[in-house]
Amino acid sequence: MNNATESTPAIRRVVIAGGVRVPFCRSNTAYADLSNLDMLADTLQQLSSRFDLAGKKIDEVLAGAVTTHSKDWNLAREAVLSTDLSPATPGITLQMACGTSLQAALMSAAKIASGQIDCAIAAGTDTTSDVPIVFKRKFARRLIKLGQARSFKARLRAFKGFGLGELTPQPPRNGEPRTGLSMGQHCELMAQEWGISRQDQDQLTLESHQKAAAAYEAGFFDELVSAYQGVSRDNNIRADSSLEKLASLKPAFDRENGTLSAGNSTPLTDGAAAVLLCSEDYARAHNLPIQAYLVGGRSSAIDFVHGEGLLMAPTVAVSELLQQNNLSLQDFDCYEIHEAFAAQALCTLKAWEDDAFCRDKLGLSQALGAIDRNRMNIKGGSLAFGHPFAATGARILGSLAAILEEKGSGRGLISICTAGGMGVAAIVERP
Repeated sequence: MNNATESTPAIRRVVIAGGVRVPFCRSNTAYADLSNLDMLADTLQQLSSRFDLAGKKIDEVLAGAVTTHSKDWNLAREAVLSTDLSPATPGITLQMACGTSLQAALMSAAKIASGQIDCAIAAGTDTTSDVPIVFKRKFARRLIKLGQARSFKARLRAFKGFGLGELTPQPPRNGEPRTGLSMGQHCELMAQEWGISRQDQDQLTLESHQKAAAAYEAGFFDELVSAYQGVSRDNNIRADSSLEKLASLKPAFDRENGTLSAGNSTPLTDGAAAVLLCSEDYARAHNLPIQAYLVGGRSSAIDFVHGEGLLMAPTVAVSELLQQNNLSLQDFDCYEIHEAFAAQALCTLKAWEDDAFCRDKLGLSQALGAIDRNRMNIKGGSLAFGHPFAATGARILGSLAAILEEKGSGRGLISICTAGGMGVAAIVERP
């Protein structure tokens, strides 16, 4: 009888073959008439076309969205069936706020690494142009009773006591259910706690736009971004922005003392992104490129309800991930720090440099330290591209793999904050 060591399969390396996305667009602009299913299906089709996957069975497509309708319950599977992928390809829908598609990649990667599957697609889509608008619960109950009525009198009874106020639509709330505060309001509190200045936020924002514009001009996104609906690049990028223009914008969440503005915060955005993952044997058998390897990841959560910063969980995820892999924060050639808000990214960097925070919150003997800012978001970040919530992780993962391929070798770190006080981190390498 074999012992556990002999029977346990070896951990396989997880290949990132490449990513594809549609241009990200501000809500209620180019994609105003599209749904999550439209964008996800079209992005999966673009990925299929790029890697010659037509008719091929992928072991799983793991994808999700944050802002959804009840009709989206089978989103990933319906998207698969809308492409030329084999209909034998399973579609699995998940949601982890802004970390959705990176979490999808990590979950599929674990199956590939353990030998359960050989290939997968991780993806995400989001639209705030097509938000679900619902009625008050009282009116919804009336409609249910109306549908159950079997006589004219029963239908009339369903509307007994009806008032026009019941017809007031209830759009999705842009706030944390536990606190009632929006993400921007929470981040404003973080900026005040960590002493993040308006000028530093605007400077990071300007750099994000400039880097993104330069990357487009250099052709970096030629294969990563597929023209869609008459749009060829993200329509939020402002190559002509300036510190003066950014400084002229009024505070968005704290009108009197705030430092977060519409400029240094990501706009509501529509878009979708997808990444193809597989084992090395699968890549070679199907003539797929090996851009980089997804080495590992970590998810975390913090107690934001009782005072911890809502978007500070990535500090924990990164710290734990570094310890798992016996790495320091400085052992990376590239850093992809999601810029939900300029202040959020700056709070994260400052926390890693803070001895007290790293000791008391992260349980470390000393601060993780500073990173080389010249290695951070070198092709631009979410402040420039926009942030379709569930799509951002796949956007970043695909871009980082392409960056490492362009460099020839290296190691990259991903850090993403999410609603609900959670964070996701990942390590990508190209030997």
